[in-house]
Amino acid sequence: MLRKIGDITLIQLSSSDSNIYLVGDIAIDAGTGFNFTRLRDVMRVLKLDLGSIKEVVNTHGHFDHVGGDGYFINAKIAVHEADAPVVEKGDAQASVADFFDGKLKPREVHRKLKDGDVVKAGAYELQVVHTPGHSPGSICLLDKRTGTLFSGDTVFANSVGRTDLPGSDPAKLAESIQKLRKLGVKRILPGHGDPVLQGADKVLSSAAEMAEYI
Repeated sequence: MLRKIGDITLIQLSSSDSNIYLVGDIAIDAGTGFNFTRLRDVMRVLKLDLGSIKEVVNTHGHFDHVGGDGYFINAKIAVHEADAPVVEKGDAQASVADFFDGKLKPREVHRKLKDGDVVKAGAYELQVVHTPGHSPGSICLLDKRTGTLFSGDTVFANSVGRTDLPGSDPAKLAESIQKLRKLGVKRILPGHGDPVLQGADKVLSSAAEMAEYI
């Protein structure tokens, strides 16, 4: 599925792939890589080629988000420093690649992100918000001007990220969601499922309650 959210493009390839967001010449997450042909065709519809993306920012190191990094052939890879070893070593267990019957190819990480770093993407200045819990290096990306939050697998429209995976921590996830509630978020573009374009505060409030009972 291809969807435009203002000047942001949302690509949903399959139920196994993460959402892929194109913002300027930046991709936020890259899916599993299993659906290359579909991704290439979507890019053609957009009159873009895979080489036009200059950087892939991974919200964390799980296979369904980073497996397709290499298909953006000219892109540098950015991921939080805590999840960078997963990508660099191709750590199948830490990236839950076994859930997808695949192996994670080791890749160079060109930029190891920290909390507070800024990623410039088109008209957006995306602040890195470290939100551990789903994985040690999970991040969200916040554009303060518009209140747009790319939430990865920290929070979804109707749920929160899993905490039964290697490196997950339920207590840290609860803390991370409380952190997000203080940031003036107006819309949420999650790593899976539908975006939240209204009522983001209510979604985060409900997510905080869910996280307390994990």
